[in-house]
Amino acid sequence: MLEHVSRSPLHAFGLPLQATAINDTRGVWANELPSLGYVSLRGDSKDRTFVEKVTHSLGVALPTSPCTYAGTDGAKVLWISPDEWLIVSQRDRIGSLAADLKAALQGVRSQVADNSGGYTQVLLRGRNALDVLQHTTVYDFAALEPGRVVGTTFGKSSVYAHRSGEGFCLVMRRSFADYIWRYLVRAAAPYGLGIAVVETTGHAALVVA
Repeated sequence: MLEHVSRSPLHAFGLPLQATAINDTRGVWANELPSLGYVSLRGDSKDRTFVEKVTHSLGVALPTSPCTYAGTDGAKVLWISPDEWLIVSQRDRIGSLAADLKAALQGVRSQVADNSGGYTQVLLRGRNALDVLQHTTVYDFAALEPGRVVGTTFGKSSVYAHRSGEGFCLVMRRSFADYIWRYLVRAAAPYGLGIAVVETTGHAALVVA
């Protein structure tokens, strides 16, 4: 019987073996956050019962304003559309998180789906991180305020992006990850790209300086 092996969409690049603490030798630092889980949540943001039950289950107010996100120590909730959210947490918590949401929303028109195999994230930092992003998309990342998330083009693909500390977090579909990483590497070449050591705590990503 074949053993099931879970692999990051970027495992072929060997990023963990290249990772080092951030220093001044590179203008851009990046790495994948491969150990996170993702739940797709659908429902009516105008349904007060739906919003209240999700908020109580997650322990954080469901973001209903366009292009915003909310976070707790255990999860991050990204607004995707008026009836869709993406919830990000540690992979080992996703099963219980999805189960709790399904139980809370019994009888309420909604959909909860564990989509952990369908997404990954890349964290981008460094003095030239913004320059790199401006090479990849028409969106003005300089205007992206903390607490806001934007869905935008990335080359010929797309990402959901938000600020993360002094850098940016790019959430992408697994099927686009290889293309987006290669595109990012090419855009960062003039500034020098380093692979950063990262740690995950709850939903947060910490770059080890």
